Amino acid sequence: MSNAKKSSIEVQGASVAVLSQNRQDLISLTDIARFKNPERSDDLIRNWLRNRNTVEFLGIWEKLHNPTFNSVEFDGIKSQTGLNSFILTPKQWIDKTSAVGIVSSTGRYGGTYAHQDIAFEFASWVSVEFKLYLIKEFQRLKDDENRRLSLAWNLNRTLSKLNYRIHTDAIAAHLIPAAITPAQAAITYASEADLLNVALFSQTAKQWRDTNPKLDGNMRDYAGVEQLLVLANIEGMNAEFIHMGLAQGERLKRLNEIAIRQMQVLTSATAVKQIKG
Repeated sequence: MSNAKKSSIEVQGASVAVLSQNRQDLISLTDIARFKNPERSDDLIRNWLRNRNTVEFLGIWEKLHNPTFNSVEFDGIKSQTGLNSFILTPKQWIDKTSAVGIVSSTGRYGGTYAHQDIAFEFASWVSVEFKLYLIKEFQRLKDDENRRLSLAWNLNRTLSKLNYRIHTDAIAAHLIPAAITPAQAAITYASEADLLNVALFSQTAKQWRDTNPKLDGNMRDYAGVEQLLVLANIEGMNAEFIHMGLAQGERLKRLNEIAIRQMQVLTSATAVKQIKG
C-alpha cells in the first residue's frame, strides 16, 4: 500500500482509517473491530469470517467485481462453514480465493482493510448503529474530497481560460493579417489551439471527438487538474514564442517537451504527497 493516501473519520468516538489507492477506497476493519473489542480486534474479524452468511456475501461480492476470483476454492471454503473446526483468517481468504475485496498487510498501514461494501457489512455485524454513523461519516469524507477536487479543477480551468486570452491576443497580433475575414481568422485560432492540444494531449480536437462521439464538450472539459495546470502554462509560453517569431513546428516541439517534463514533475509530486498522506 505504498502509494495509498490515508484519511481518517471519527465514528462514535472511534477513529477509522480510510485508504485511497487505484481509485478505490478501503476502510479499516481493524479499526471497526476495535470499537467493539479493543483487545481482540483480530479475533473479532476471524469470527465474522467464520460465519456462513459472511462467506456467502464475500463470495457473491467477489464474483461481481473480481474476474480472477477462484470459485473452486470458494466452494471448498463454503462447504466447511458451520463446522466447529472451521477457521478462516483474512490472509487465508485472500491467498486461497485471490480475493480483492479484503486486503491484509503489515507495515505503515498495517491491518485488515476492505472495500466499502464489505466494511459496511462488517460494521453492521458489529453494531447497526455504528454502521449507520460510519456510512454518514464516510460520505461526508467523500463529499469533502470531491468539493476540494472540484475547486482545484475549476481554478486551473479558469487559469487556462485567462492564459488562452493572452494566447489569442498573441495570435491576433502576429499571425493574422488585418484584411482576412473572421472565418479565416478562426482557422488560425483553431490551428493554434490544436497545437496546444497535440503538445499536451497528443491529439487534435477532431481526433478526440472522433474517438469520443458520445461525450459532450471537448477534451479540456475532461482533463485532469495536472493537465489543466500544464495547459495554462504552455498557453502562456506559446504566446511568448509567437512574439519571438518562432515557426509553428519549432513551437510544437518545444511545447511538447515542456508539457512532458511538467506532467512528469506534477504526477511525481502527487504520488509523493499520497505516500506521505
